[in-house]
Amino acid sequence: MPVPSPYADRLSRLTVQRHEVEVRGARTAYWVYGSHDAETTILAVHGFRGDHHGLESVIAFLPEACVIAPDLPGFGESTPAPGTRYDLDEYVAWLREFAASVAPGAVILGHSFGSIVTSAAVAAGLETPKLILVNPIGAPALEGPKGVMTRLAVLYYALGARLPESLGTALLRNRVIVRVMSIAMAKTSDPVLRRFIHDQHDTYFSLFADRDVLRDAFVASVSHDVSQYAASIDVPTLLIAAQRDDITPIEVERELATRFADAELVEIAHVGHLIHYETPAEAAGAIRRYLRIPVARGR
Repeated sequence: MPVPSPYADRLSRLTVQRHEVEVRGARTAYWVYGSHDAETTILAVHGFRGDHHGLESVIAFLPEACVIAPDLPGFGESTPAPGTRYDLDEYVAWLREFAASVAPGAVILGHSFGSIVTSAAVAAGLETPKLILVNPIGAPALEGPKGVMTRLAVLYYALGARLPESLGTALLRNRVIVRVMSIAMAKTSDPVLRRFIHDQHDTYFSLFADRDVLRDAFVASVSHDVSQYAASIDVPTLLIAAQRDDITPIEVERELATRFADAELVEIAHVGHLIHYETPAEAAGAIRRYLRIPVARGR
């Protein structure tokens, strides 16, 4: 039985529409939260292994904006293009084409792996008035204090790709391993919130199209980071970072902010890599202030 979201009441007040569009030879599913008439439109790109549901908790606290949230190709309800290798260049090309078709001129937001994709796309010419990065991946994944854990993850995804297909896919969708990942990332001591987080990962972390798509996305996620693109980004950028993030330490995020031409860093205490689940109100508040979105009465 699904675990109720602590943010379900807020989310239920938003109008939500599902759409599909053809992008680079495949079907991209996306969801529109809020009114198309809103003064601010945000295009939100989720992280590795997840889908658009991962950002719904933050979206629930942005009722004044129109938020467009696609599933990355090969994840959730979006299909991959046959024969396509999904390296970072392909994700960038997909995002630029999707944005031009569905949300030209929108504010671009990326979480975790989405921070890499969006940063690379903006650096490559994707037009946006502002860029927002939540839990940005600010340094090479194979370096730093968690380099050993990343190398173990590399072995895990490599094994999943090399085993016979049924065995490899079963390993990559193994619920015990998914739960270990979830436990490692969650910092909250609230049992209700922890159950919700684990249920979200149980439900959505294995909705990838096939193991090739997952392997490609993982390789892209550990082969690149936001610091590679920061100096080439000239639009105002907001970084929302966690003081207990095990993937990118806060000291690295502080240094990363200095690499942009125009950047603001907001730090959130007592949380790790799951800002979008554990402190969505704080993240949305930072976004609202940065974009100067007025708070609607009754919200």
